[in-house]
Amino acid sequence: MKTKPSHLTLAKPSDAAWQTRVDLAACYRLIHRLGMDDSIFTHISARLPSDDSGRECFLINPFGMRFEEVTASNLVAVDIDGNVIEDKLGLGINPAGFTIHSAIHAARHDVACVLHTHTVAGVAVSCQQDGLLPLNQWAMQFHGKIAYHTYEGLALDLDERQRLVADLGEKPVMILRHHGLLTCGRSVAEAFKLMHNLQRSCQAQLAFQAAGQPAAPVPPGIPEKVARQYSNTYDRMAAGTLADTEWAAFLRRVSASDPGFDS
Repeated sequence: MKTKPSHLTLAKPSDAAWQTRVDLAACYRLIHRLGMDDSIFTHISARLPSDDSGRECFLINPFGMRFEEVTASNLVAVDIDGNVIEDKLGLGINPAGFTIHSAIHAARHDVACVLHTHTVAGVAVSCQQDGLLPLNQWAMQFHGKIAYHTYEGLALDLDERQRLVADLGEKPVMILRHHGLLTCGRSVAEAFKLMHNLQRSCQAQLAFQAAGQPAAPVPPGIPEKVARQYSNTYDRMAAGTLADTEWAAFLRRVSASDPGFDS
């Protein structure tokens, strides 16, 4: 893997590529504002449209920048092999982030965005033997959609990529044991909303467990029904037949409070 910083500048990005940069920068700012970042660690990556050569590239944060410092133009473009294609700040990327994100982008061409967090609630649930429980509406949307990956240490071994991808399969969500949470979206918006709800599911589970009260019974078939309802909504948004008003609202929040993220 070649991650030596480069100051090579790509040709003027297409409208689609620039919109990907803006959405990804907004996502970094939102994760920060919602308290889901971890200093300069964890990553959000987004696939770029293929260039004329067919080269697959994705965007990721420059290593050493806080999430609230990420902008559309300072995101680093790297290819699947780890070659840094564009790096405005010359900071390079975190090798551990490359391991996880390159694995998924290479294997899952349906995934446009990969979002990984180390939140306290997410890490706590990742340590629980039963993982995420279908205790509430937020959590039920993930029924049958969560993969689990055994902890192997810091993600610096490229050999781990094949095991991570095998564990993920075709699912949109993964809980990395003793490590954190990961979501895959067909857009930046979808990956963010999955993570937002996954994080709240973990927080709610820990709050419920701390109360020490028995769980109210969930009627048979309800978790499956709720998961289908959420999936149908996400599918319609991905197909463009339903407006994503929630993501639009989140973007307004960033635009109003974080000027410059889209520059």
